[in-house]
Amino acid sequence: MLELIRDLWGFMRARKKFWLAPIIIILLLLGSLIVFTQGSAIAPFIYTLF
Repeated sequence: MLELIRDLWGFMRARKKFWLAPIIIILLLLGSLIVFTQGSAIAPFIYTLF
C-alpha cells in the first residue's frame, strides 16, 4: 500500500498532475464512508445524500 502511494506521488510530481490529489482524496473518503457505514445505524442517512 505504501508503495502504491509512493508511485502515485511520483507520477503526480513528475508530470505536474497535482490536480489529481483532491480527486483521489475525495474518492478515498467516499469509499471509506460507504464501507464503514454499511452495517451501521447511520447507513439510511448516508444513502439519502446520494
